[in-house]
Amino acid sequence: MLFWKYVFIVSLLLILYNYIGYAVIALIINKITGKSKSTTRTVYQPTVSFIVAAYNEEDVIEKKILNSLDQDYPSSKIEFIFITDGSTDKTNSIVERYPAIQLLYQPERGGKSAALNRAVSAAKNEILIMSDANTFLNKEAVAYIAAHYNLENVGGVAGEKKVLSYESDIEGVGTREGLYWKYESFLKKVDSAFYSVVGAAGELFSIRRSLYEPLPNSVILDDFIISLKAAEKGYRIIYEPMAYAMELSSVSIKEEKKRKIRISAGGFQAMQMLKSLLYFWKHFRLSYLYISHRVMRWTTSPICLLLLFISNLLLLFNSVNYIYRTIFILQVLFYLVALISPYIPANSKFKFLKIAGYFSFMNFSVFLGFYRYMSKRQSSVWEKAKRSVEDISNINKE
Repeated sequence: MLFWKYVFIVSLLLILYNYIGYAVIALIINKITGKSKSTTRTVYQPTVSFIVAAYNEEDVIEKKILNSLDQDYPSSKIEFIFITDGSTDKTNSIVERYPAIQLLYQPERGGKSAALNRAVSAAKNEILIMSDANTFLNKEAVAYIAAHYNLENVGGVAGEKKVLSYESDIEGVGTREGLYWKYESFLKKVDSAFYSVVGAAGELFSIRRSLYEPLPNSVILDDFIISLKAAEKGYRIIYEPMAYAMELSSVSIKEEKKRKIRISAGGFQAMQMLKSLLYFWKHFRLSYLYISHRVMRWTTSPICLLLLFISNLLLLFNSVNYIYRTIFILQVLFYLVALISPYIPANSKFKFLKIAGYFSFMNFSVFLGFYRYMSKRQSSVWEKAKRSVEDISNINKE
C-alpha cells in the first residue's frame, strides 16, 4: 500500500497546487513586491485596427457592427476590418451596408487562423484589437485596452469575458460557465500582476502588430498562440477587466462539450508549438505561470483526479485512517453534486454548486480532447458551438 499512499499524496498536492496553490504563491509575492496594487489609468489613444473574423453570422453581424461603431474612441484613430471568408449566408451583404467597415472576403474558407493572417496583413495600424463576431463590448473597451500601450514592455492586452445566461437555459449551461469564468478572471488578475496573462481569450484581445506571427492554418487556439508568442519574446500580456466582451452561453451541454473538446485538443497542440516555454530557466516567471495554470490543467490534473479517487478507495479498504475516509467522502459528495448540478435552478441560492458539474465536465473533456488531438480528428476549421440568440438584442445594453 506504500505505493498507493504516494500516489494519493502526490495527486492531492498537484491538484491543490494547480487550482489554488500556484495562485496563492503568486498572490503572496505580489503582496510583498507591491504588484497587487492597482495602477493609475492613463489616457493614451494610439491608432488601432479593430478586427472581427466572422463566418455565417447573419443573425448577429449587424448588431456586432453597431456595437463596434459605438466604441467611445476617436473615429479618426480606429479602422474596422471584418473578414468573412467562406461565408455563404447574408453576412457579406449586411457588412457592405456600412461604409465605415472594411470588408475582406474570399470564397474559400481556410479557418480563423488564415482569416486573421489576411486581416492583419491588411491592417494599417500598430495596435491590433481582435474580437469574435458573437460577442458584444462595453463602449469603453477599446479605450481601456489602447491605454496600456503607453508602456513599451506591454505586448498585448487581454480583455474580460462575461458569459450571460438566458431564460430558457434549462440545463444551466450559462450559470456553470459563468461561474467558471469568474474563477478564471481572478486567476488572470493574479497572473497579470505577477508577470503576464498566459493566454488571451478570443472574445477580446489585443497585440502589437510588430509581435504578430502569421499562424499556420492548422492552429486550433489562435488567440492562445498569438498572445503567448508575444510573451515568449519578453513582452507582458496585461489583463484589463474594464474592457469586457459579453456573450450568451452555449444552447446546451452538448454544444458546450463540442467547444470544450476543441479547446482541449488545441491545448495539446499549443504545448507542442510552445515547447520553449517549458524551459523555465529562459522565462522563469512566464514559465511558472504557463506550466502551473495551463500545462498542468491539460495534463497532470485530469489524471491526478482519477488517480486520487482510485488510490483513496484502495487505501480506504486497507486502513481505518479518518483522513482517507474524510477525503473519500468529500470526493463522493463532490461527484454526486456534479451529477445533480444540471437540475439545480439557475436562480437558486445553491447555484454555486453547479461549478462541481462544470469542473468534472471540463476535466472529462480533456481526455476526449487528447484523443481528438492524437487521432488528428480535430479540424482547425471549427464547426462553432450554437449559442442562444433569443436575448441578443439586449446583450449590448447589459
